[in-house]
Amino acid sequence: MNRDTNDNDAQRAAELAGKVLDEIERVVIGKRPVLELVLLALLSDGHVLIEDLPGLAKTLMARSFAAVIGLKFARIQFTPDLMPSDVTGSAIYDQRSGEFTFRPGPVFTNLLLGDEINRAPAKTQAALLEAMQENQVTVEGATRQLERPFLVIATQNPIEAEGTYPLPEAQLDRFLVRISVGHPERGDEIEMLRRRSERRADDVMLGEVLDPATLRWMQSVTEAVYVSPSITAYIVDLVAATRTSPLVEVGASPRGSLALLKLSRSRATLAGRDFVIPEDVKSVAIPALGHRIMLKPEVWVQRIRTADLVRRVLDSVPTPSAEEAAPGRS
Repeated sequence: MNRDTNDNDAQRAAELAGKVLDEIERVVIGKRPVLELVLLALLSDGHVLIEDLPGLAKTLMARSFAAVIGLKFARIQFTPDLMPSDVTGSAIYDQRSGEFTFRPGPVFTNLLLGDEINRAPAKTQAALLEAMQENQVTVEGATRQLERPFLVIATQNPIEAEGTYPLPEAQLDRFLVRISVGHPERGDEIEMLRRRSERRADDVMLGEVLDPATLRWMQSVTEAVYVSPSITAYIVDLVAATRTSPLVEVGASPRGSLALLKLSRSRATLAGRDFVIPEDVKSVAIPALGHRIMLKPEVWVQRIRTADLVRRVLDSVPTPSAEEAAPGRS
C-alpha cells in the first residue's frame, strides 16, 4: 500500500498545530476544544460558522487565527441594508478612461470574517455562496478567482435573537462545521481579567507561527491521511442514519459525509497520526452534522435538538474496531 504521507509529516504538522493553538490561547483563554475545531476546519480547507451570543470572543478568534497564520484578513459587518455588491465588489465607471473598472470587495482575501451574518437578508447572505463553494466570484458576467487559501469564519447570533434572519439551508450546508463558544469557566474568566490588568491594554500582539504556504502544506498532509474502508463505511452509515431517523424531516446530505471525512483526517493530523480511527469520526460528528439536519416540528416541542439526534446515531451505529482502521488491516 502506497501512502503520500508518513509519521514524520504528521508529527511535524501536529507540532505546528499545537503552536498555533498555544499562541491563540494567549488571548482566548479556556476554549482549547473550540479553537481546535476552528483549526480542524482550516486544515480541511473548510468554512466555520460560530453561533453564540455577543461578547464571547467570536470575532477575536477569527482575528487571532489570521494573525498567527499570517493570512490576509477582511471583515464584513452584516446589517439589514448590506448589499451583495458590498461583499463581492462591483464595476465602477471611470470618467477619465470612459470604462468600467472592477473594485474588489472584502471577499478578496485569505480569511474573511462575516460578522453577525444572519443580520442581513438572504440575498446578501447568498452573495457568499459561490465564493465559499467554488473559490470564485462572478460579477456582471466576469468570473474572478479568489486567492488560496480562502476561508470564511462567519458568526451569527442565535435565531431567537431579535433582528435575525435564518440562514438558507444551502448556505448552512456550505459551512464545514457549526460550533458554539459558550461562557468561560469562572477560573478562566478570572485569568482573563488578571492578564488584562497586567498588560494595561486591550490588544495583545500575537506572533506569526505559520505562513500561508505552511498552512497549505499542512492541508496537503491532511489530505494524504489514510482512511480505511471500514472507517469510510462507518462514516456513510452514520450519515445514512440521520436520514432514516423517525425524528428527522431532512437528514444530512452527502456533503455531510464529505465533512466527516475531511474533519476526521484533520483530527488525525492534530494527533500526529497518518490514519483515521473511529474516535476521530465521533469527536467531530456533532459540529459536522448538526447544522445539516432538519428535525420534525413536533420534535422541537420536546426540546430535542440536532446535537441530541447525532448522539443517538453515534450510539446506534456499530463502531469499527481501531485495529480495522489501521493501515493494512482492512
